[in-house]
Amino acid sequence: MPASSPNPILVADKLTITFPDGNGGLHALNDVSFHVQVREFVAVLGPSGSGKSTLLRIIAGLIAPTHGNYTFASGQSPRIGMVFQQANLMPWRTVIQNIMLPLELQGMNAAEARTHAQDLIELVGLQGFEDNWPRDLSGGMAQRVAIARALIHDPDLLLLDEPFGSLDALTRERMWMELSRIWQARRKTVIMVTHSIEEALFLSDRVLVLTQRPGNVKLDLKVDLPRPRKDEMRYTAHFGKLAGKLKDAIG
Repeated sequence: MPASSPNPILVADKLTITFPDGNGGLHALNDVSFHVQVREFVAVLGPSGSGKSTLLRIIAGLIAPTHGNYTFASGQSPRIGMVFQQANLMPWRTVIQNIMLPLELQGMNAAEARTHAQDLIELVGLQGFEDNWPRDLSGGMAQRVAIARALIHDPDLLLLDEPFGSLDALTRERMWMELSRIWQARRKTVIMVTHSIEEALFLSDRVLVLTQRPGNVKLDLKVDLPRPRKDEMRYTAHFGKLAGKLKDAIG
């Protein structure tokens, strides 16, 4: 495992998971170890089937590892927000009602929840769409709603599972800029799963590359690009050099 962080929010130690399949089991992850610092943006990259999404589900507490463990700085599970590849909005609720939902479930009164939701709407750039229905939103707009909904309860850790994977290339690149801006404003600790080398480099402080199944950390790459990130960075020689290291690690 890399040297211990001076301020880790999460330490994963030899995480291993095997899913029963009637044929000896599917070994998805093997001895995965890493740490994540407070307010750090970490991308998890790797080939299909390397266990990236499984790793995220373990950290979210949705499934338990077969072996190994993970610990949080507080000694207990932090507040976690999660965004999936599909926005999964409730079609019978408007934009602002979808964003308000986590606070309503916590028992907050509607007026206070609406005030918090309006702040998030402004953060993600959806002013004027508060009362729109999900069916009227583009894919990028729907994901902005999903990100706002994940942020509204002020999570300590934000988990993103290929949040832009279903978007077209141009929309996806615009969303990179939006997410970078949002992260710069809120500085949440983020772990993001992606298949895109460019996406990983543009958004993150570090990139973990997993091997083919069973996934293990093959490379832990520091992304030494200045912030705030600008689109033209993607065309620099240094960006290309970092991309080359990731390509070599993925094989």
